[in-house]
Amino acid sequence: MSTAAAAVETRARGKRVRLDKPELLAPAGSLEKLKFAIHYGADAVYIGGQKYGLRSSADNFTFEEMREGVEFANRYGAKVFVATNIYAHNEDIEGLDEYLQELEKAGIAAIITADPLIIDTARRVAPKMEVHLSTQQSVMNWQTVQFWKEEGIERVVLAREVSMTEIDEIKQHVDVEIEAFIHGAMCSSYSGRCVLSNHFTDRDSNRGGCCQSCRWRYRLYAKGAPLSDPLAQDFPLYEEEDDDFMMSAKDLCMIDHVADMIESGVDSFKIEGRMKSVHYVATVVNAYRQAIDSYFEDPDGFEIKRVWQEEINKAANRPLNAGFFYEVPDHEDHIYGPEDKAAIYDFVGLVVEYDEAASTALIQQRNYFKPGAEVEFFGPGGTFFKQRVEQIHDEEGHELDAARHPMQLIRIRTEQPVKPLDLMRKKSR
Repeated sequence: MSTAAAAVETRARGKRVRLDKPELLAPAGSLEKLKFAIHYGADAVYIGGQKYGLRSSADNFTFEEMREGVEFANRYGAKVFVATNIYAHNEDIEGLDEYLQELEKAGIAAIITADPLIIDTARRVAPKMEVHLSTQQSVMNWQTVQFWKEEGIERVVLAREVSMTEIDEIKQHVDVEIEAFIHGAMCSSYSGRCVLSNHFTDRDSNRGGCCQSCRWRYRLYAKGAPLSDPLAQDFPLYEEEDDDFMMSAKDLCMIDHVADMIESGVDSFKIEGRMKSVHYVATVVNAYRQAIDSYFEDPDGFEIKRVWQEEINKAANRPLNAGFFYEVPDHEDHIYGPEDKAAIYDFVGLVVEYDEAASTALIQQRNYFKPGAEVEFFGPGGTFFKQRVEQIHDEEGHELDAARHPMQLIRIRTEQPVKPLDLMRKKSR
């Protein structure tokens, strides 16, 4: 057992008793994903606006959509945060005051930011919003946390490289809200600071343009001699039968370590993935919601349920590990060659309404399926069942040989009752 793991065991035996549940914070790349995240159990969501965020290619929110999202969240007692976590250049400054003021007017509870300019501006022009320090600041120790607390920061999002032992020490020394990632993609660079994208594509990683260069496939060459000769021929350092090389980190997953995370005192459990699908958001939030609630129902008798792990795997894009929480990842925690896609389920339909008398559901089709397919319905709280599709009809009652048109409304008979916003999926292979 590693030193970090031993420290966790020691802490667990004299565990920190908590009466408050940690916040479950989910990504929302669109208004639809915001609603699904909250419906499936998120206490808060983080979104991106049209400016100042690190996901410029996401389906980012207009101010009108933000207001609608906040109104929806309020009905569930949830909060909406906005990522404004770019490192600003001089040309980014114009319009910042007005942008932050509009966020406050829209009812945004907090911004997540790293740049001192944005922090100071928010304090001055939008004082009702909390300021949460982004993981882009790479906070690793309790004295740095203390510094930011004294600067008026309400919450610090820790660097992903922080260990469980270090979190424990931070919580012992500083009384400020701590947020930590518990699930999702890990950046191959240090806490998200990378310029590979800038170099290869002129897209600035730290201003929302990352092209995910670490996920690309590479082949290694050596520069021919003499190095000063631009016409010198390169020669390959690989065999033709070798797989292309990549440097992709495995994804983070702490579903097996929820008890450790709760007992560490972390205030907010953050799921990564504003670019991910509705199915991913709903599935992952659902699993962690069940795990957290189960712990607080019986902390002493808490056990990880296999169904939570299975659910997580249905939405996984890559192999999973525990990141830096227990030990520094080594070569086995990275993906260097082709690997099987972890998720083998496709999101095929969304329940719009259910006719109890006829035992039929109106489904909004999202991916192709046909009669004879085995599908699985699932909803909030871990309710799910499997069945085979017998017949498919369109809204006018015409029988179809397949559901092949995205967003088409179709009807199928269900073996058990379903509810609006329940999801339907099937194995892809």
